[in-house]
Amino acid sequence: MTDTSALVLFSGGQDSATCLAWALDRFDRVETIGFDYGQRHRVELDVRLKFLDQLRSLSAPWAAKLGEDRVLDLTSLGGISDTALTTGAAIAFAESGLPNTFVPGRNLLFLTYASAVAYRREIKHLVTGVCETDFSGYPDCRDDTIKALQVALNLGMEKRFVIDTPLMWIDKAQTWALAHSLGGQALVDLIIEHTHTCYQGDREHRHAWGFGCGACPACELRAGGYAGWLESAA
Repeated sequence: MTDTSALVLFSGGQDSATCLAWALDRFDRVETIGFDYGQRHRVELDVRLKFLDQLRSLSAPWAAKLGEDRVLDLTSLGGISDTALTTGAAIAFAESGLPNTFVPGRNLLFLTYASAVAYRREIKHLVTGVCETDFSGYPDCRDDTIKALQVALNLGMEKRFVIDTPLMWIDKAQTWALAHSLGGQALVDLIIEHTHTCYQGDREHRHAWGFGCGACPACELRAGGYAGWLESAA
């Protein structure tokens, strides 16, 4: 297992795209993994391929580091999840106080499957875009959850995986700023054109910050962060 390799959980969204650039800036070998879990915004799995192609064209050094990509079939998760992200239900808050976009166990399963791939590929670092600042109330995005899972994975596999969370303590405006610091306006433009974050899967409406319905919680966070970044950079 080498300390210079990373496996990035790359959904095709803004956050994971920024994390991918972060990993390419730090590690010698970077692979990517995505998950098909029956999400209603499954278009993210299509745009992620375009983003990877464009990213290779953007930077020759990054292209040389960027390795294998894979998508795992976790549609069984969608089959047992009665949520707004895996059904046609309207987005709202559940009685628990959590938004009904919360898919129970999603990040726990993603990281567990990713660690199994990393085990076989001799990759030490798992990179994920979870954060506590703009986390929509999802408990599996919290720092304590990730630290506890890292301990469990290392004990269960007798390895020393490191789960890196570059966005854990920053908000969406700072995420845009991080992308700009890593790849300049070219990377920002790539994120705008070729990532997808909208829960509705809307690729028809283009805004200054990217494609989306403009009204779901994911779009509101992304739009607000983009406006905040532009204001701070002015």
